[in-house]
Amino acid sequence: RLVGLGAAVAEERAIEAGQGVGIIGPSGSGKSSLVRALVGVWQPLRGKVRLDGAALDQWSPEILGRHIGYLPQDVELFAGTIAQNISRFEDKASSDDIIAAAREARVHDLIISMKDGYDTQIGDQGNVLSAGQAQRIALARALYGNPFLVVLDEPNSNLDSEGDVALNKAILGVRARGGVVVVVAHRPIGIESVDLVLVMKDGRVQAFGPKDTVLGQVLQRPATPPPAIKIVSDKGGAQS
Repeated sequence: RLVGLGAAVAEERAIEAGQGVGIIGPSGSGKSSLVRALVGVWQPLRGKVRLDGAALDQWSPEILGRHIGYLPQDVELFAGTIAQNISRFEDKASSDDIIAAAREARVHDLIISMKDGYDTQIGDQGNVLSAGQAQRIALARALYGNPFLVVLDEPNSNLDSEGDVALNKAILGVRARGGVVVVVAHRPIGIESVDLVLVMKDGRVQAFGPKDTVLGQVLQRPATPPPAIKIVSDKGGAQS
């Protein structure tokens, strides 16, 4: 069970095992700040984020890291092999676990199509990979070890249609095994496989609940009417 109580949220929100939450809202609304607090990258100004009843600062970083998978908005891969990047450079990482994460991210076939497969060397920015390929490798890294909480910040920003399908299957896979997925998305397909939606605006939660209900409310909000236009005639009269 994941519970968040902080400045951006301002009231308690609980996410249960097997649920997926899509976070939407305009740019600068606080979406990325919220997910950074969820994974412990940033400390909330007030309140706590709790994982299985314990605040994040009560967990040792090493143990907490095993329970959280995070795909940040700006993907960064490190100098080493693809296998090392997926396993987070873990000592004595299991090949089976690495391949399982790659399969869950639907990137295994791509990797084995490369000359050196999982032993392919990549640079600090994954410079032998396209942006979409790097994003899918980073997704496998987030899924490595079957973490309970998987947080994905705009995970499909560089994906093609095949990558979008793989992403949604991965989200469903995490939920099916009893994990929690939180996804920040700008495109509707990014929240296709979640069951809850949280709407952010100006650093606060505007709505939270079942996806269809919340999206229905958002779509039904009346648009601001356009301003009246006045046409001034050459004779000084005005028409509107």
